[in-house]
Amino acid sequence: MNILLASSEVYPYSKTGGLCDMLGAMAKTLAQSGAKVSVVTPLYRGLFERFPDIQPLGWRITLPLGTRWVEAELFVREPQAGFRVLFVHQAEFFQRAGLYQDEGRDYADNGARFIFFAKCVAYLARHLQERPDVVHAHDWQAGLAPLFIRDQHLRDGWAKPPATCLTIHNLAYQGLFPATEYALTNLPMDYWHPGGVEFYQHLNCLKAGLHYADGLTTVSPRYAREILTEPYGCGLDGVLRGRHHVLSGILNGVDYSEWRTTRNPHLRHSYSWRSLAGKAAEKADLQRELNLPVRPELPLFGSVSRLVDQKGTDLLLAALEEMLTAPMQAVLLGSGDPGFEAAYRVLARRHPERVAVRIGYDHPLAHRIEAASDFYLMPSRFEPCGLNQMYSLRYGSIPIVRATGGLDDSVVDPNENIEHATGIKFFEESARALAKAIRKALVIYADPELLEHFRVNGMQADFSWEKSAAQYLQFYRELLARPVAAVG
Repeated sequence: MNILLASSEVYPYSKTGGLCDMLGAMAKTLAQSGAKVSVVTPLYRGLFERFPDIQPLGWRITLPLGTRWVEAELFVREPQAGFRVLFVHQAEFFQRAGLYQDEGRDYADNGARFIFFAKCVAYLARHLQERPDVVHAHDWQAGLAPLFIRDQHLRDGWAKPPATCLTIHNLAYQGLFPATEYALTNLPMDYWHPGGVEFYQHLNCLKAGLHYADGLTTVSPRYAREILTEPYGCGLDGVLRGRHHVLSGILNGVDYSEWRTTRNPHLRHSYSWRSLAGKAAEKADLQRELNLPVRPELPLFGSVSRLVDQKGTDLLLAALEEMLTAPMQAVLLGSGDPGFEAAYRVLARRHPERVAVRIGYDHPLAHRIEAASDFYLMPSRFEPCGLNQMYSLRYGSIPIVRATGGLDDSVVDPNENIEHATGIKFFEESARALAKAIRKALVIYADPELLEHFRVNGMQADFSWEKSAAQYLQFYRELLARPVAAVG
């Protein structure tokens, strides 16, 4: 099977969140399963310097974007057999300081940038020498690609286009742009209506994919159910209920070749569920690195997160304010809302022996926090999948999560099954409920046998990408088996 994946970010080339981790691991594992996989993504600033083996493909693409024509050049890198990355090099659009923003503000031309990117995806799907059987678009940045493919099939003589699929990584991000941006698609007005791409007089790129992709997936089974409801549907729950028959929830996997506790270049000490001495050493090293007192008797609570409302950042801040009188320490790495960043810096200054905060993105430090922490805090208001809770399980850091989306799917609370318990869940969206969960963690930490029970269960849990990739391959096969008249 030939698969073309389309994403605005892919590990290790570009990253703002979990989307890139998912794409990198998914593509690699699908290729290892025997599929031929191409990933198309923008060529951002700095990639030539970081990956000197990126080579020109010898292709130039010129496509209409409203009233003008825009040219791009294609480059390629082949990380492994059966897997290549196709980079769209368009300097005006993608050679910038950030992927979507500069200094916290969206680029004014994001609509043009990613309409053009989606057009490139459709062009490649049609003109690659090895035509893909399936085009799999991810999130709003590639959301228009299924519509461009469908339109070319209906109006431009593309007799046998590939099946199309869209994965929703976070329904809250939809790619909304003024109605005038629709002209940049060069599509007829046939699609400009509430049953198409129009959303309250705006162009909605994600909605385009929801309506016109042949199949839809999202990144956990529970989130697939949640987004059919008004509280989680972000205004698109009606669209999704209308297409629920083509929607599947497939839990993201973990790339255990990257997130591992042995021979990890980001860690100083190796350890496993059979021997946890290295984890204790990582904790002491992190305490020294972040200028916290080295006190093994205190449980260390870690968090690596975007500092935004969705992640329950305010709930965590309030719960820590309440709980820091207890015997505990907390470390946080993240960035986001300037108000939250400032509040956490103040918290660390007020409790220098209990709290350490690092603002920014630091991939090696994220590994060290996962390894050093005794408990990992994820109080998200909603969480399509979440990966850090699965990383923390493998690292022996017991997750404390709100029971939503993929967090509920991947963590086992002792009230559900004490024998197989891996973490602590709470349900109420409040700092009080999170503080209560932290108190439960203190009780677990005070009981070495119980602590080891949770850790061993978590470290033995298997969220490998092989399982997820097998589900995606089955989903693709079902798409391809549908009668042509039923597709779309």
